Amino acid sequence: MSQTPLEEIKIILVEPAGALNVGSVARVMKNMGLKRLILVNPRCDPFSDEAKRMAVHGQDILEQLQLVNSLPQALTGCQRAIATTSRMRTLPTVLETPRDALPWLLDSGVKGALIFGPEDRGLSNEELNYAQRFVCIPANPDYPSLNLAQAVAVCVYELYQATLTPVAKRKSEDESASLEDLERYYQDLETLLLKIGYLYPHTASARMEKFRRMYYKANLNREELAMLRGILRQMNWAMQHLAKIESHKNPEQ
Repeated sequence: MSQTPLEEIKIILVEPAGALNVGSVARVMKNMGLKRLILVNPRCDPFSDEAKRMAVHGQDILEQLQLVNSLPQALTGCQRAIATTSRMRTLPTVLETPRDALPWLLDSGVKGALIFGPEDRGLSNEELNYAQRFVCIPANPDYPSLNLAQAVAVCVYELYQATLTPVAKRKSEDESASLEDLERYYQDLETLLLKIGYLYPHTASARMEKFRRMYYKANLNREELAMLRGILRQMNWAMQHLAKIESHKNPEQ
């Protein structure tokens, strides 16, 4: 039996602190037809009795959840990721509503993820770097803070509603590059830019954030990313080749 688009989406909770919240998330995922729950370094026992009580008929979601040590590990196999946030970033970032952004995860053939931060701090800037789009849930400005389980409920409801809305058949955009392949490219790019002096160690992180935003807007497919990685490899080869030529010209050095 083939999976529905909702069943392909990962709900990722980074360092959740409350077992009650984890159980509540499992329940609402069951309500809306989602199955893939990933916890990154949870600070609670997701298999505790209180988690199970809150999950009610969603206990199978708890039983099948995946525990991982890092956000990149949680995103393995994904091509698209949306993070929930209310924080202001140093870089200009478009904060979208769940209704506008989340249907992007439902395109045919796409494996996507929706990322939620810890209850006490939300996602850090470093964690937000792994997402391509950002969602902020509109709420009363006098008290806009939502509980983790409430935020998940709003988002998965909008995902479910998006599957009911009559739209043209969604198609993947030329097999989007995977997030782990993009991450390897960013690491290779940073290494090269440091080597040639375009980046400096004390400013590399901030400058690389700008590169990430630029590439995320391009929504690179696998072939395009392969071309860019090929350019980096050729540049590295050329630098090594030129260094050998110079060393032969100046053997005493």
